[in-house]
Amino acid sequence: MQPRSRPGGRSSPRNVNARNAGTRNIGARNVSKGRAPSRPMVARRAVATGGAAMRTRAPQPRRFTSRAVVLSLILLVLLLAYAYPVRVYLAQQAEIAALEQSQQRQAVKVAEMQARAKKWDDPEYVISQARQRLHMVLPGEKPYVVVDPANNQQTDPDELPGAPKQPRAWYGKLWSSVEAADKQ
Repeated sequence: MQPRSRPGGRSSPRNVNARNAGTRNIGARNVSKGRAPSRPMVARRAVATGGAAMRTRAPQPRRFTSRAVVLSLILLVLLLAYAYPVRVYLAQQAEIAALEQSQQRQAVKVAEMQARAKKWDDPEYVISQARQRLHMVLPGEKPYVVVDPANNQQTDPDELPGAPKQPRAWYGKLWSSVEAADKQ
């Protein structure tokens, strides 16, 4: 009965030890008691070229195995598949943050406007605003307008904005329109 072999072609050391526990000599090989042979003995060939053996180079391992290439391709495909959704997710998160910030600003603005509207419920505030903005007075009060002497300058009534200008003759209007067309 032969010992069971492992998937790699080697026999299990446990089975060999159990089988050869008491023997010292198996066939032409010497095996120490309790130890399995590591490798079978191979007959060596004599080299015909003067006794020197020629060395051959061991094959270089490939840089990438087929498993590594397949794994890297799968990872690349997954990376590309997740890139767009992640970008969309991040853009949506930024948009949500911007909208929340805008909502906070609007809440502050609404609170300000509510406070301003509440002021208008007070009759004293309404009276003060009417005096300040519209120069209105209560019945029986005398209004006074204080003029700043530093601002009192003599101006030509023709230079005032909104003052009516003297009408020009028809030929003056015609000539100014010709000049304006010439500039263009």
